[in-house]
Amino acid sequence: MIDVLVVDDDFRVAEINAKYVGKVPGFRVAARAHSAAQALAAVERAPIDLVLLDQYLPDRTGLELVHRMRESGHGTDVIMITAASDVVTVQAAMRLGALHYLVKPFTFTALRTRLDSYAALRRTVDRVGGRGVAGQEQVDRIFGALRTTPAPSSPGLPSGHSEPTTDLICDVLHRAARPLSAHEVAAETGLSRSTAQRYLRHLEQAGRLCLSLKYGDTGRPEHRYAWVAP
Repeated sequence: MIDVLVVDDDFRVAEINAKYVGKVPGFRVAARAHSAAQALAAVERAPIDLVLLDQYLPDRTGLELVHRMRESGHGTDVIMITAASDVVTVQAAMRLGALHYLVKPFTFTALRTRLDSYAALRRTVDRVGGRGVAGQEQVDRIFGALRTTPAPSSPGLPSGHSEPTTDLICDVLHRAARPLSAHEVAAETGLSRSTAQRYLRHLEQAGRLCLSLKYGDTGRPEHRYAWVAP
């Protein structure tokens, strides 16, 4: 398993990113951090293979954290996940050895593509021989493992719908032991009830959710949604 440290100052974003990581085979979230100090402590506390790192942290920038990690002898791999899209920051990330740079907002598919290429890189290095001497062919293979194909945009999403929000709602329903109402989905995801209802209606019409009715004392049935296994 590849142990991942998720670093983001926004607790909710960190939670979503951690859930995304957990959905990719071969990866697991070893820790979460919401500041550079917490992230550095996590790296020093236990072995971390990969850091998913935000640039904007409350105590120092993500790139300053990478620089500090390198000074301390930590060669932990880094993938930047940030809203910072200026060329200066991107170039600085490259010079500090970031393996990928993913600009927010992004889709689960986009993150999975980067994680899959990272896993391919590790497998390639292992096949080449770890610390052994590599010829040009082996070097080309190692660098080629990091290449990614841009993820296609998701077809069929109505205007105003985003794939990350869709994935978040699907994840909640997939883990639920029983059908959930729009109110319950909203509470689990942090979305408004109207937003949750809008997404649930679309997912039910697309055949990804099953709709059932629960009748109470008021006479008006409550709509409940359950995950439909593919």
